[in-house]
Amino acid sequence: MQNTCLDSKLMQEDTSILVIYTGGTIGMQQDLETGALVPVNFDNISREIPALEGYHYNIDSCSFDTPIDSSDMNPYEWVGIARIIEAKYEDYDGFVVLHGSDTMAYTASALSFMLENLNKPVVFTGSQLPMGMLRSDGRDNFIASILIAGEKIDNTPRVPEVVIYFENMLFRANRTFKYNAENFLAFRSGNYPHLAHAGINIAYNDEYIRKPNFKKLIVHKELETNVAVLYLYPGIQPALVNAVLETEGLKGVVMKAFGAGNAPTAQWFLDSIRRAVARGIQIVSVSQCPEGKVEPGKYQASLELKKAGVVGGKDITTESALAKMMYLLGRQFGKDAFSSLFETSLRGEMSS
Repeated sequence: MQNTCLDSKLMQEDTSILVIYTGGTIGMQQDLETGALVPVNFDNISREIPALEGYHYNIDSCSFDTPIDSSDMNPYEWVGIARIIEAKYEDYDGFVVLHGSDTMAYTASALSFMLENLNKPVVFTGSQLPMGMLRSDGRDNFIASILIAGEKIDNTPRVPEVVIYFENMLFRANRTFKYNAENFLAFRSGNYPHLAHAGINIAYNDEYIRKPNFKKLIVHKELETNVAVLYLYPGIQPALVNAVLETEGLKGVVMKAFGAGNAPTAQWFLDSIRRAVARGIQIVSVSQCPEGKVEPGKYQASLELKKAGVVGGKDITTESALAKMMYLLGRQFGKDAFSSLFETSLRGEMSS
């Protein structure tokens, strides 16, 4: 990835926001003459969105030299976004990341783990329709994200964490998943309350927002990508399970189990799990249900997994579990430390 972000200049104002455009629908507008969709000029965003001129914010912007579809987003690009925030962290009061919605929850969850001791807002947003279209949700999403990124109480950022804003709702990023491909309200947070709701005013649920710790930002850039997601279903065959678990170089697996963490009790399945764990592969169990949690040992169908060394992911989302696994494996923790840390809420990603 190459981008212009590291060369962007700060213009001093009361509140300064850096907009990072990675790609996605929100960055397109319709050319009035040709009717074609063309990239928005974020360098002149205040001119294109006059409503922003009423706020005393300095809004700088930068973008990937080649904006990418969110389907092509990957951990290499996550590190690129983290580097930008690290380089510009002291210069800005908040950050808005414009991103395609399809993989936004993955990227935003990953950034929540990579940015340790984050004390400023990093607001991810996007849109279902290009910003320049008449009924686009992009304009409102963008404006509200800027306001949230600049919101302070007693000169302290009000939302000092990685969040997703979409269609009037603000969510903790690592609690969020995309659930609708057509509705403007594209995201949900099944196991954690929303952080704010935008109506006539933006109403914040401050009791659910993480508090700043005022420690120095630490940016983790090492991510282990040799991981897999194993989705269980009735009738799953040994060949498929073993093909996943015996993948060369595999370091970790997020296993999407039934209900409260249940899985087949067939001997072949349990033997496959035990062999993988014995080879040092970290396996985490998450629920296929969008709400609720994994409770290892609650039913007989999950007890043997617990005995085999499968880690229970509690109420973490699949997106967040995958990102957390990459982060922890990237830091090369041993089995016991990995298990303990995965079962611990590090960035508010799971219930205690």
